[in-house]
Amino acid sequence: MEEIPMDKVQHEASCLCNMKLGYEYQPKPVKLKEKTSESQYLRAFSTDTSLDKEGVTSEVLKEFCATIENASTTSARVYSAYIDKMCKAGNLSALSQMLQILNDKNIVVSPNMYNLILVEASQKNDIVLSCQMLKKLLLSGESPSATSCVKFAQAFREVNQFTELIIFLKEIVSETSCSSISSFINKIIFAFAKSGQKDSALAIFEHLREQNNSCLDLITYNIVLDILGRKGRVDEMLDMFASLKETGFVPDTISYNTLINGLRKVGRSDMCFEYFKEMKENGNEPDLLTYTALIDISGRAGNIEESLKFFMEMKLKGILPSIQIYRSLIHNLNKTENIELATELLEEMNSSSTCLAVPGDFKTKRRQRKT
Repeated sequence: MEEIPMDKVQHEASCLCNMKLGYEYQPKPVKLKEKTSESQYLRAFSTDTSLDKEGVTSEVLKEFCATIENASTTSARVYSAYIDKMCKAGNLSALSQMLQILNDKNIVVSPNMYNLILVEASQKNDIVLSCQMLKKLLLSGESPSATSCVKFAQAFREVNQFTELIIFLKEIVSETSCSSISSFINKIIFAFAKSGQKDSALAIFEHLREQNNSCLDLITYNIVLDILGRKGRVDEMLDMFASLKETGFVPDTISYNTLINGLRKVGRSDMCFEYFKEMKENGNEPDLLTYTALIDISGRAGNIEESLKFFMEMKLKGILPSIQIYRSLIHNLNKTENIELATELLEEMNSSSTCLAVPGDFKTKRRQRKT
């Protein structure tokens, strides 16, 4: 293949940047090397100037084609500079054309680039391009990042295309093996809930459950339990917990913690203790989240002896109490005028300040739901 002269590459790159800024190009003499290298192509395109928001002109795509055609290698560095620049310029049309050019030339695009375009397309509320990038990622064997999924979900707050989303997700599920799609579905449902679209997250779950329940896993059900609990829809949460077991899944500690906390928030303390008993009978070990909920429930009900029993039980199991637990106990002891014991716990809390559970200890188990 005939090598493109370096002076032509530099000329076109300089014209491009100056046209975007409204300047007339004034060529300057440059010292040329005989051979065009990949790094020279990148330097020719990477400038300190920024591109406007109207999009790149046909000259940019011509230069892109020339670069891809004449670069010494077809590594990701050759095309990624162009894609990164167009993402920063917000030119989705140019990005779509560049991806088509790369596809026509059988050049593999890296998952990082798909993620980059996905975020930009989502921020621009381009649902079609966003869905294309999600599908590309999944078909490449990669799962989109949690951040990308949240950006994708946020786009649907601005556009009314939920029907199109459901159609897209159903197509993805039918075209991808369930073993690899479950993690993606979990991220999408979680992302919609996190972006303030809990009803949409629940609707996605119901649509997919009707189509292919086998692509959902225990993590999916735990996420849905959490959404229902946060919305105070306790009866639906209990029905979902029963459905979880009917489907054949065995509830884990996260399932029970989510259920107990949801019940606690609406004052159903009697049911909290019932499910705590079931939890232990099924071999699930209570953790910091479990005891935090039970101590709070008992204290609010005025059963300080029960709170103290749970407090001692967790310490015997080697579970570090949190400041939240100490404060709850001290507050409830003061309410019952047990000042002496409240003072003892306050002194214990202050002397153990470096050995208390921290916020990260509460999140350890929750992270498993997001993977």
